[in-house]
Amino acid sequence: MKQKVLIICSLMLVLFTFNSCKTIDKLTQFNMSFNQTVVIPSSTGISLPIDLITPDIETNAESTFEINDTRKDLIEEIRLTSLTLTLSAPVNADFSFLESIRVFMNAPDLPEVEIAWANDIPDNSGDVLTLNVSGADFQEYIKKDQFSLRCNSVTDELLTSDHQIEIASTFFIDARILGQ
Repeated sequence: MKQKVLIICSLMLVLFTFNSCKTIDKLTQFNMSFNQTVVIPSSTGISLPIDLITPDIETNAESTFEINDTRKDLIEEIRLTSLTLTLSAPVNADFSFLESIRVFMNAPDLPEVEIAWANDIPDNSGDVLTLNVSGADFQEYIKKDQFSLRCNSVTDELLTSDHQIEIASTFFIDARILGQ
């Protein structure tokens, strides 16, 4: 009887410890979101790649990490979980003019890396386009004070007006607990 009680108590302790670790891990996991705008100018040539570079994006990483009870040196990984393009102008336009788009990230003293892409964009794609995202760890880029994005797009239609695109990216941050 004592042996059964001891086994049950041991099993409960193991389960409690396992669940506690998962709960503690979730306390140091959070998302950072960034928004930026690019414009594809009218009269852009058909089937020619064009590069659109965003202004520098301030990461505010130090303050965001502090709000989430962590520091740069405690970050374990930063992964891009979503990158969505929304066509905000012209009104009633859609992404049918795009053949493909690739998004790259740049940061001071780091090589440029591809973070998201879409190929063979269908003509009925609407005004919101969700890109495929890389599974890479981008912590060195987000830890910097700023980064920029470069969009490389190929159009399959002649544009008669500027097309303004909002870029919304979300990064998942996983950090260790302060002091551990």
